[in-house]
Amino acid sequence: MLRQMLRAKIHRATVTEACLEYEGSITIDENLLEAAGILPFELVMISNLNNGERFTTYAMAGTRGSGEIVLNGPTARKAVVGDKVIIFCYEFYAEDEAKRHQPKIILVDDKNHISHHKPTHSRSAH
Repeated sequence: MLRQMLRAKIHRATVTEACLEYEGSITIDENLLEAAGILPFELVMISNLNNGERFTTYAMAGTRGSGEIVLNGPTARKAVVGDKVIIFCYEFYAEDEAKRHQPKIILVDDKNHISHHKPTHSRSAH
């Protein structure tokens, strides 16, 4: 049996822009993507702490070190600049892996720069 588990999250990021006139996605500072192990075009779930919205889209790499968290296209209607969001990424794990799994948690400051990184015990082959 496979279990879907949290693989990584970027916790309490601040939305820096909402761009309605775009095809859709979330643009995330490339430093944050790398720290979380999220690839461009990978499925992510976003939870808005300010209004309770929860939605899925795909990640796009933003400018490295910029701190940008940009909601594009229809997702731009789910938050406003300054809202705090949590960005989740999940993966399927075999039963034995799921029992040992620890997600990678990335905490950020008000400018979306890494303030703390909790390492993960990842799978041996990715």
